[in-house]
Amino acid sequence: MQSTLGIGFAGAGPVTQAIHLPTVARLGGEFTVRHVTDVDPAVAATVAGRLGASHSTSIDVLLDDPHVDVVVVCSPHRFHAEQVIAACRAGKRAVLCEKPLVMSVAEADAIAAVSAETGVPILVGAMHTFDPGWRAAQAAWGDLPARSHTIRSSIVLPPNARFEDLATEVLSRPALPSVDRSDPEMVAGLLHALVMGLTIHDLPLIRSLLPRYDDLRIVDARVLEPYGYRIVFVASGKVVELHAVLSQTWEPDWVLEAYADDQVLQVEFTPSYVHAGSAVSTLSGGGEARVFGPTACNGYEAEWRELAAVVRGETAPPKIEELVDDVRFALAVADAAADSVRKTEVAA
Repeated sequence: MQSTLGIGFAGAGPVTQAIHLPTVARLGGEFTVRHVTDVDPAVAATVAGRLGASHSTSIDVLLDDPHVDVVVVCSPHRFHAEQVIAACRAGKRAVLCEKPLVMSVAEADAIAAVSAETGVPILVGAMHTFDPGWRAAQAAWGDLPARSHTIRSSIVLPPNARFEDLATEVLSRPALPSVDRSDPEMVAGLLHALVMGLTIHDLPLIRSLLPRYDDLRIVDARVLEPYGYRIVFVASGKVVELHAVLSQTWEPDWVLEAYADDQVLQVEFTPSYVHAGSAVSTLSGGGEARVFGPTACNGYEAEWRELAAVVRGETAPPKIEELVDDVRFALAVADAAADSVRKTEVAA
């Protein structure tokens, strides 16, 4: 039996190359990359060659590899459901799927069913949920979820390439999509994609501050130039503001805030591709401020450490029902915001 856990990557794009592989390397003897699959044979061969791993262009070949204990799904979103389900049915010891887990409620329900049937644990790589700075604040905030009235997520980032190139030599990367801003359907589709690709990092955290979201109502939704959004909605009597802009010229800034009448939570995250330690969380109230972080361990490293602990039976896996509810919430926000901006664009 392998002394380290064998990893198979389904998808070898920038997230695999610039985030996961450097993180796995820092963990020493916990994991060994055994197989890399990518639809681009040159990318699969080159990334695998750097690691001394096998490579292929087929998920089936990866799943048949007896050296692969854990499958890490880093493919485009539309392939997540089928690949997670296939990994569970192949009897692998765990699956780590990049966010979002799936792109529809039906897919989420299918994954919940197969996870229950096979017993294969599933983790979702929404790294902020694992971040030690966030988790420390969550453990200390008391009844803030019940008392908070305003939640705000603000993300200002340059395009990923700036930080990808600092982490590694990225072999290939997708271009930002070209969108006809005069077409309401394309504008709505862009907003939906931004929520499911970027806001998704913070949506599980926001959900933990909302007692319920079945009464979600969009107040304002719009796409910002060059790539970004502003979405304001109300749920559980709370106002939630989501703001993001991708710009070459602004300094990165990623902040999540929650406000109650007598308490404020502020969490400052590092950009996704920057391996710079945990978030810094500040809980202010009652005339004092408690600060949590930074620690050397960032959210990506924490998620990989939790993955190892789950596979080795040292900690319980995340409840699949919670992961499914995260997806339902994200889709509720994305669908409602896209519908709102579609109607606005048509009216204009």
